[in-house]
Amino acid sequence: MSTQLENAQPGPGKRRSHAERTAETRDRVLRAVVASIDEVGFQRTTAAEIARRAGVSWGAVQHHFGDKEGILMAALEESFEVFAEKLGAPPDGAMALEDRVELFVARSWEHFRSAHYRSTFEILINLPTETEMPWQRGVLDEWQRIWSRFFPESKPRGRQRIDLMLYAISVLTGLSATRMLEGRPARTPCRELAFLERTLIESLGEEETRG
Repeated sequence: MSTQLENAQPGPGKRRSHAERTAETRDRVLRAVVASIDEVGFQRTTAAEIARRAGVSWGAVQHHFGDKEGILMAALEESFEVFAEKLGAPPDGAMALEDRVELFVARSWEHFRSAHYRSTFEILINLPTETEMPWQRGVLDEWQRIWSRFFPESKPRGRQRIDLMLYAISVLTGLSATRMLEGRPARTPCRELAFLERTLIESLGEEETRG
């Protein structure tokens, strides 16, 4: 009898769990933050505006994030998670270095030109300088893991490896900031991205040769 009742339950109409409702609310709030900052800017992304766009009360927002600073910290963390997902699975081990670099730069730029990154950038430049961000160390570690998956020939603890990785981040960040200053529609910095690719190929190739 119990089996018949279980089979009779409609799949799509089943009641969502508390965890599912919580995850949905958090997602709606974070998407509202990204959209608001991208469309009206950081200063006009008020607590009321976030709640309105998310379709929830400010009390519900506070329940999940504490305060506006808590929302912004969560948005920054989520932005890096989105970036890691965008980079996707590491390339096939047999893929040539040139192809891996091209894939890495293309996928990275897709993120750095996105609304997610534009919102991240605005949050970072508007946060008080004394704001603590303890998760930054974890972000750097994850960057290094991503880098190692794409470029295993890069020495795990080499200073040049760190410098090259930070150089790539700096170039992508700078190109994104320049694009924001140009306004929309902004050009795609094809020559600059191509130069970044050539620099990475040359430097990583030298590391591989030195073995």
